[in-house]
Amino acid sequence: MLDASPRIPNYLVPPLLTPPPPSPLEPEPEPPPSSPPPTKPYQFLSSVSSLRVTSEFDSDSRVFFHKLSCKLFDNLAKLKLSFINNAKREITEPQLALSSKYLSIYYDPEEQNAIFQGYYNVGPTWHFKAAIDVKVGFSFLPTRGFGLAQQGELAAIAKLADPSYAVEVSSPVPNVSLPKATFRFPIGEFSLEEREEDDIPRLLINGIVKGPILYGVGAARYMDEELKLRYSYKDGTMSFIPSISLPTNRASFAFKRRFSPSDKLSYWYNLDSNYWSVAYKHTYDKDLKFKAGYDSEVRLCWASLWVGDENGKAKTAPMKMKIQFMLQVPQDDIKSTVILFRVKKRWDILLLSHATLLFLLAMVFGHLFM
Repeated sequence: MLDASPRIPNYLVPPLLTPPPPSPLEPEPEPPPSSPPPTKPYQFLSSVSSLRVTSEFDSDSRVFFHKLSCKLFDNLAKLKLSFINNAKREITEPQLALSSKYLSIYYDPEEQNAIFQGYYNVGPTWHFKAAIDVKVGFSFLPTRGFGLAQQGELAAIAKLADPSYAVEVSSPVPNVSLPKATFRFPIGEFSLEEREEDDIPRLLINGIVKGPILYGVGAARYMDEELKLRYSYKDGTMSFIPSISLPTNRASFAFKRRFSPSDKLSYWYNLDSNYWSVAYKHTYDKDLKFKAGYDSEVRLCWASLWVGDENGKAKTAPMKMKIQFMLQVPQDDIKSTVILFRVKKRWDILLLSHATLLFLLAMVFGHLFM
């Protein structure tokens, strides 16, 4: 950056005559900003992305579940295709989804319907969302067209200065009843909704409230004219969770005891039915876990071994694969003992251009559903 103040000449040998004072230097004009490179037509098709393939097999149901997903347009959108391959090698329950920050589309080829979900934020306090279920059918023309919306929902959410307070107003469309109002606050929420029972409109109130009580956390949940009270006490080694439902008077409790960081025992008991269950868990490390237990309702002893994080995703497991082995021993028929397993594996295919990905997904979609 040039300095606009007068410069003093730097001489190796002092001059014989005093030179005239130099005139102030004017700053050189800045070069014009470089224009961005011209955007090539269909440049997004030449961008690259990775294709993720996840397959899961359940030996009990003998079905394969496959999911293909990829991110498009510099992670602005995500495309996902999923389907089930049953024991007869038939493809069922196909689902196609395109999701982004403001719009998501879910398409079911078997039911021939599409669900559109939109989100829009107006400042930090106002949020709008909408969902519409559109039926796709055939017309007399050779092209396929969209029918009228079968059902949908419109909602507006307003947050106060404190983000823990919010008001949401939602209404299904088409509908002639009053909209549903939900009020959220730090210790819970409650909602007001109008429903028709025996052709008589009724105003229903549902809600949940929770907070600290007696060295634990108490919660009261009221839904569909049933009140459920729950108390949870936890410390470093023990948990005690009793609950009761009114007016049915169904009561139960859970007791959990941790003997060490890797050993834990859990016990559940239903007072109204006298059913109980117990489970023991030993964690060797994050990716290896053993469980064993008994369920009196189904009279079954079981044991399972998890290789890979039980609650984690396949991408975080070793070799991006999760395996579960389970042994089931019926109490009344020990000879019917079975060994089951479940495998989930993920593959990350090399980077491909968006044009190639769209072409491959279109080929798969056409092969599966056409």
